[in-house]
Amino acid sequence: MKSIKTLTLLAIMTCAGIAQAQTSIDPQVLIHDKGTLLYSDDFSQDFDQWVIEKTDKTQVSLINQELDIDDSAGVTIWFKEDIQTPSVIEFNGAVVVNGGPNDRGTDFNFFWMAQEPGSSDFFKKSAWRGGDMRKYDPMRLYYIGYGANNNSTTRFRRYPGDGTRPLLPEYDVSEKAFMNTPNKHTNIKIVNLDDKILVFANDKQLYEIKDKSQFKSGKFGFRTWKSHLRVDDFKVYSLD
Repeated sequence: MKSIKTLTLLAIMTCAGIAQAQTSIDPQVLIHDKGTLLYSDDFSQDFDQWVIEKTDKTQVSLINQELDIDDSAGVTIWFKEDIQTPSVIEFNGAVVVNGGPNDRGTDFNFFWMAQEPGSSDFFKKSAWRGGDMRKYDPMRLYYIGYGANNNSTTRFRRYPGDGTRPLLPEYDVSEKAFMNTPNKHTNIKIVNLDDKILVFANDKQLYEIKDKSQFKSGKFGFRTWKSHLRVDDFKVYSLD
């Protein structure tokens, strides 16, 4: 009888452990308890912390203390510093819909942990890339197209550095909660932990990404194509 009780207790403890392991992380609490602010930009001064890859068909400006990206050909705006794991990348962004030629309400996209295999100078080819999406294919990076395809899908891709861009079905999202609302900011938090990555939109978990060969260092970049975005309150925290 004692043995049965012991086994039952062990089973309960095991189940409790599993439940605890699956408990969602609150990113705001994580930042408050474990975060140290490393970098920030409120876009009130200049572009000194960024490298812009675009053509002359794209206008990048500071308007009302926000980064305004009005694009008709493809653009990527890279943060200059490498970001390491563990960390949190946070920012607010909105698709602008106000009658402009690029105001399509779509493609609030971003890269992170980006590296260019075989190159020691990430920005050496910036002018050559010029915001052309296909020229990022050889990179090793993570990518989210948030509210892309005319604001109908949100997708995560892992670029392994060999030119492929595989998409797994579990990362193809069409829930309305994870699409863009015109002229309304979405808060994004990317939580880079040692064993997984969590992505939150307005503090609702969008993805839990477990990558056996996880990328743990690289550049972050805002990305869009034929759209109009505004971005604010960019922050990077290290985690204890």
